[in-house]
Amino acid sequence: MELRFCPLFSGSSGNSLYLGCNDTHLLVDAGMSGAKITTEMERVGLKPGDLSGILITHEHADHIAGAGILSRRYDLPIYANEATWAAMRDKLGNISEKNIMLFETGADFHIGSLDITPFSTPHDAAEPVGYSFYAGRNKLSIATDLGTVKESWMRHIEESDLVLLEANHDVDMLKAGRYPYDLKRRILGNKGHLSNDSAGKAAVDLVKRGVRTIVLGHLSGENNFPELAYQSVCCALQSEGIEPGRDVALSVASRDGASGLYVIGGARSEVR
Repeated sequence: MELRFCPLFSGSSGNSLYLGCNDTHLLVDAGMSGAKITTEMERVGLKPGDLSGILITHEHADHIAGAGILSRRYDLPIYANEATWAAMRDKLGNISEKNIMLFETGADFHIGSLDITPFSTPHDAAEPVGYSFYAGRNKLSIATDLGTVKESWMRHIEESDLVLLEANHDVDMLKAGRYPYDLKRRILGNKGHLSNDSAGKAAVDLVKRGVRTIVLGHLSGENNFPELAYQSVCCALQSEGIEPGRDVALSVASRDGASGLYVIGGARSEVR
């Protein structure tokens, strides 16, 4: 059973990721306008009306901005844990009660053909989560908005065929940049965002744990560049004798539009 994945938007200004298999099609987060998400879905042959639901990682605006309008327009259920629903409900507008879907962090559930595990992540939100998705023998994991590398979330995404991993900022760019001090401290904190260097360390560990495709995401538009994120993680891998392109497929998701369709089947993944 093929598992398909397409980052529609992945950056500090907005996040929305598509994944699906067979008759099940999901968005993880909807942090851009409904119109922009719809446009990017249509660019890769997808229709919002075919979605089975929207899964929310946490309540920050760059993850929920378009969720309410998409739910109302296409009658889509929105999945989140109870604390996240409480924190975001007033931000979404009116959502039909039948489309308010609650799950418990750490407890597996399923939507259509996909089995899903929501796991806790270290971020400054009510109860933030990442997700691992299973379709037959295939596994895909999403891990962004991570203040620090911790075994508690690393063990959930090991042995994934593909991982979307946060590489939010370059530490030197952030420290020298124009952000106010309090915002810099938040981003650099243990409940902030993962730097390129930390993403590199996590990537090394993940490859050793069986991950063979890593897509870097949630890049800052102010404190990072795609080429810098890629090279930083590439160097970390090579320093451990891990060669991108041979031992692991490494790429960077676009902040501003669809990044290509990744297709996972069996023990392989490819971009179409």
